[in-house]
Amino acid sequence: MSLKGKNVRVRGQWWHYQFEASGRMHSGNTDLAGVSSNQSAAEAFAERKRLEALGKSPETERRMPFDQAAGEFSAWARNIEYRGRPNTAARLKTSMHSCAEYFGDRPVVEIGPAQLEGYKRFRVEEHGVRDITLRHDLHALSVFFRYAQKMGWAGSNPVKEVKIPSDRDAVREHVISPEEEGVYLRTALALYSVWAKGRERTQPNMHDLALLMLETGARPEELLAARAEDFDSGAGVLNIRGGKTRAAGRALNLTHRAAAVVERRAAVGGPWLFPSCLRPAHHVTKLQATHDRVCREAGLCFVIYDCRHTWATRAIAAGIDVPTAAAIMGHSGLRTIYRYVHPTAEAKKLAMERFEAAATRRQIKVVGK
Repeated sequence: MSLKGKNVRVRGQWWHYQFEASGRMHSGNTDLAGVSSNQSAAEAFAERKRLEALGKSPETERRMPFDQAAGEFSAWARNIEYRGRPNTAARLKTSMHSCAEYFGDRPVVEIGPAQLEGYKRFRVEEHGVRDITLRHDLHALSVFFRYAQKMGWAGSNPVKEVKIPSDRDAVREHVISPEEEGVYLRTALALYSVWAKGRERTQPNMHDLALLMLETGARPEELLAARAEDFDSGAGVLNIRGGKTRAAGRALNLTHRAAAVVERRAAVGGPWLFPSCLRPAHHVTKLQATHDRVCREAGLCFVIYDCRHTWATRAIAAGIDVPTAAAIMGHSGLRTIYRYVHPTAEAKKLAMERFEAAATRRQIKVVGK
């Protein structure tokens, strides 16, 4: 079995390095025996050579504090790498904020797997985050360290040596029942009625967002950023301009319930369907705190995204095929939608009964021949 790592591999009996810097390829012998226990030392040797080729000193790079690096990384993500995907850039910035809170001005080059394990404990024990949030944070850190390597702030990506919660552990699997839906929406309206007294031109944001998600399967950020001009009342269509995936830009054919909500909100005036009361000329960006309060008052426990999960499960149960459901939800492929679909035991039982009935018909046809 050949051994290799970042910029290094075993040739003959020794670890050799090879990398590109300043438009040239650099290679040589590290003088380290080609055994697995020397791999980390060989990678460190290669990194020192790389910095030398770039005219940089490891000691100079050691002074780059994490919080400053995180700010530069967030600006790069927003303005360069993900400028066409603002939601991705925003998620990276959110994760980097908590990372900067923990790592502070610690030099980036000094952060390794042990420090990342400490960060994981900090997020779970101090902030009480779920696996899916921790997963997002670690993925953001992985993108950050790849950028830090390019900038010469770090010699490796320590996230590769840290366990990240899997997709299976991170998936939330709560499908909202019709009874829970009714309680939630009534509670959201009741809380809105108390808050809206004496205020003009307001709308029941939480109630309307949840209802629209349950009726269309759209992402919350897509609906919150929708403009009044995106609504075609004659066709009953809400146009989503774009977002998380290449397939995010799409036309949502609205149900009667959804169309009534959108038409009411569009009639208020202004560019946004969900205008912000706190920031004039802007739209609402999140309603997490409001959702949490509604759940507490209603005695329920689920996340906003479960409205989207619920739509997918109900759509499949209603006979909508998976490719069509994926297109309606704005997925670029079929793999992701299976995270949202949770067939009930009764649905699986009926499916097997249909399968058996079809098999019986085939057998009768064969015998008849």
